[in-house]
Amino acid sequence: MSQFSFTDLNPDLILDAIESVGIYVESGLLALNSYENRVYQFKGEDREGNSQRYVVKFYRPQRWSKQQIIEEHQFALDLDAAEVPLVPPLVINGETLFEHGGYWFAVFPSVGGRIFEVDNLDHLEWMGRFIGRIHMVGQSDPFKHRPIIGPDEYLHQAKQTIMASNFVPMHLMSAFEPILDFVIKETEQQFFTTDAIRLHGDCHPGNILWTDAGPHFVDLDDARMGPAIQDIWMMLSGDRNNRLLQLDTLIGGYEEFCEFDHNQFALIEPLRAMRMINYMAWLAKRWEDPAFPRNFGWFAEDKYWEQQILALKEQLAALNEPVLNLKPNFNQ
Repeated sequence: MSQFSFTDLNPDLILDAIESVGIYVESGLLALNSYENRVYQFKGEDREGNSQRYVVKFYRPQRWSKQQIIEEHQFALDLDAAEVPLVPPLVINGETLFEHGGYWFAVFPSVGGRIFEVDNLDHLEWMGRFIGRIHMVGQSDPFKHRPIIGPDEYLHQAKQTIMASNFVPMHLMSAFEPILDFVIKETEQQFFTTDAIRLHGDCHPGNILWTDAGPHFVDLDDARMGPAIQDIWMMLSGDRNNRLLQLDTLIGGYEEFCEFDHNQFALIEPLRAMRMINYMAWLAKRWEDPAFPRNFGWFAEDKYWEQQILALKEQLAALNEPVLNLKPNFNQ
């Protein structure tokens, strides 16, 4: 099995893995939308004869260590114990992480929901309370094995990956590399270290499911240590006035449960820049996975890199705009 590969993950191996933890599949395996891992929904019966819908998740080889995955699971269990609506992995014979055929996997109950309404201020306030509750648990104990969000991985290592990948067309390199360097330099100058807590890590609307009881997340695959604002800024959209209103709504809900350091507003655009650059590197690193050329074919086209040059110029401008400010006397 090659690095990061799912080549050997065939239906027989999946079924055998599920049965190895005492769950017997009664339906077909429905592949769910996940590029980083392989995730399948199915109906199954446990050893007591109880039938329900499950989700099995096979972790991408060599992305996270066993200890790092177990930390993710423990965070989910901590949140569940605090009655925070996040779906934890099943605990089977005292374990949440299992190995079969060279793959680590976990099983979750299947929980549905509808898409989060990003323009609904009531929902945003609810999300603020939800994230505040997550962070109230998250700050109680640090990760010991999972990494911290920072410039080295998200900027410098990411640039090395992008430049070594040969995806940037040669005729665009003279425009792409200088603006990338400008954004990296400005981002690094503006980024500062603050209190790091356990985070969801990838808290954008696409990762949120909504039910009549409110929002919930399915898992914590991208959980890391980092500043609290990381789980808030991806909720923002639209022009500056809209983002200010959204931020005010989110923070109002958040501070019902957890104190927020308003100085972290200055990290919003640096974190956005880091995400942009790291995303390009992620696509380059994963290109050997057949799912990526099939679903992200535009990554290898000139038009994509032309768009990235423009996006980086816009982000450089955003880095030099005044910080989103909810306090009249806020100083960056």
